[in-house]
Amino acid sequence: MSEALKNQRTYALVGHSGCGKTSTAEMLLFNTGVIDRLGKIEEGTTALDNEPEEIKRRGSIQPGFAGYKWKKNNHYLIDTPGDPNFCGDLPYSLTASDGVIFTIDAVDGVKPLSRKVWAAVEKAELPTVIFINKMDRDRADFDFSFNSLNSALGISPVLLQYPIGSKENFKGIVDMLSGTAYMFEENGKMSKGEIPDDIAEEIEILRETMIENIAESDEELMEKYLEVGELTPDEITQGLSSGVKKRTIFPVCLGSAIENKGGSFLLDMVQTYLPSPLEHPDWKSEDGSTRASDPDAPVACFVFKTLADPFAGQLTLCRVLSGTVSGDLTLINPGRESKERLGTIQLLNGKDQRPVKDSVGPGAIITLAKLKETFTGDTLCDEKAPFEMLKPNVAPQLITFALAPAEKGEEDKVFQAIMKLLVEDINLTLSRDEESGDILLSGMGQNHIEISVEKARRRYKTDIILKTPKVPYRETIKGTAEVQGRYKKQSGGRGQFGDCWIKLEPLEKGAGYEFVNAIVGGVIPKQYIPAVDKGVQESAAKGILAGAPIIDFKVTLYDGTYHAVDSSEMAFKVAGSMAFKKACETAGISLLEPLMNILVEVPDEFMGDIIGDLSSRRGKVLGSGSTSGVTEVKAHVPMSEILQYAPDLRSMTGGQGTFTMELSHYEECPAQIAEKIISDRESPSDD
Repeated sequence: MSEALKNQRTYALVGHSGCGKTSTAEMLLFNTGVIDRLGKIEEGTTALDNEPEEIKRRGSIQPGFAGYKWKKNNHYLIDTPGDPNFCGDLPYSLTASDGVIFTIDAVDGVKPLSRKVWAAVEKAELPTVIFINKMDRDRADFDFSFNSLNSALGISPVLLQYPIGSKENFKGIVDMLSGTAYMFEENGKMSKGEIPDDIAEEIEILRETMIENIAESDEELMEKYLEVGELTPDEITQGLSSGVKKRTIFPVCLGSAIENKGGSFLLDMVQTYLPSPLEHPDWKSEDGSTRASDPDAPVACFVFKTLADPFAGQLTLCRVLSGTVSGDLTLINPGRESKERLGTIQLLNGKDQRPVKDSVGPGAIITLAKLKETFTGDTLCDEKAPFEMLKPNVAPQLITFALAPAEKGEEDKVFQAIMKLLVEDINLTLSRDEESGDILLSGMGQNHIEISVEKARRRYKTDIILKTPKVPYRETIKGTAEVQGRYKKQSGGRGQFGDCWIKLEPLEKGAGYEFVNAIVGGVIPKQYIPAVDKGVQESAAKGILAGAPIIDFKVTLYDGTYHAVDSSEMAFKVAGSMAFKKACETAGISLLEPLMNILVEVPDEFMGDIIGDLSSRRGKVLGSGSTSGVTEVKAHVPMSEILQYAPDLRSMTGGQGTFTMELSHYEECPAQIAEKIISDRESPSDD
């Protein structure tokens, strides 16, 4: 097994949305014989995009998985989504990988979204080869795309291939290592040809630059290169391989996935330069211990994705971290203190599942069916050698929508349907708003929420309505007031009597609520004092102006009277509520709105539009800065103005803008805005 593992490759295909990752995966699967024809995204026939929602939108919404052999060696591929709505769990896919194919397209080069993905690759410290796709497109510009790798990502790419022709005339490549030209034929086949005279001189210069870059990554190679002026082919290959694994070299190849041009070269690069699972650094656990990526070590498997299959039920995707795994194993899940029998180990190719008869070692991406208590982020391991993998961090949710059933009374059905989606999508969170009673679904963007709801409707036959959630406004006290709350009710028999005096005063922002018992002499018995406090709190929770909770205030109970027979906890609770409402009217109430910290990243040319738009949303720009053609804008913006910011930003920037946001603080709402909110509260709409 050791020799086979040395030649095994496990990698993720990553890049910005629209760069052609799924088509690239399709090209690789075709060249390795997994599929017998190239599928097309436009026709919904690709192997890895098979969810109905993916076919409808012509883009990946979840990772795709495949296993194949290349030159008799096992390769495991994870095709990751590039849309920011659906790549929130990218750190999990990268954790399961030993290397990366980073894909950009020859039209746009490195985009702002590429930088986001690249940051995740850098954080994972994964060796990377770069594929420039879409060389056949009308606006393809190889030089621009190649140079953007340095200008936008700050890396020094090493060019291993040079195009012969471009756009519709893209007809071949020059292999810089061998100095040989290859011309494309039908079905991705290639034949040797001559280097065109018009690029021969440039090829020589670029080859010399390539060798210098490779030599600079290794002291011994650099010494020899300075002395001799040349390196042998073996030294170049070894230097390249070593530099890729140290992440000092990022080799670049190119092609056109949709036309199956360059697939075999890309497969060779994966095989030659990306590391084997045996070279993976030791895995880290939650308790700080480590585990070697070794087939002779105790078994440990990390669950990095869970899928729902309409026929097989729950499918659990695992990366074998260590040891040798077979289907007859029973492993423990230390995080949930449970045991799981693995059953049949399967290999997933798109939606097709194939049983794996032989045992597998580190690096294998295996699929397990019908595990009972194991989910994404869990570790399965040998009971005698427990190991719980350190989970990667994922980005926080950016947007929240309210859900409602089409028919009243089916709220629990909606809640349960969405709960099932949470098993396979760790970037969704579900909650209930205690103030409004709304079912709230949070995710990475509006598309993420909408498609998740669409999926729930389809799978679980639940008619769900998606609503913009209520903004969590707050109310607060303006001044100070001292008032009496007196409740007296006599209607035959025992009456009700409660009488209290309170002082209401504002507190500083964030101080919350404070209740002070200043009663002396027993004018109000001790057992009734908590009832006054409760009456105040219940009234504060319901608000005065717009039904929003009142915050940051202090109530001092300092006087009152009681009746030996008619007084009760209920009476003093009502008296406390009455006193609080009266005090609020006297002291004055203001409406507060939540302000968000927002960070927007866009190409430089959109900076003016973004700043103008944020200002029109009552936003306050805090600063901006540009790096490698991408501008970051920081601002405070009222939440009510950016509940649906994602589609607006996408429209303004042609899909190139991204943003993150979090709650900053509350500020007093402008009078005209407050009036409208209060008016809407007093005369609510039918829905």
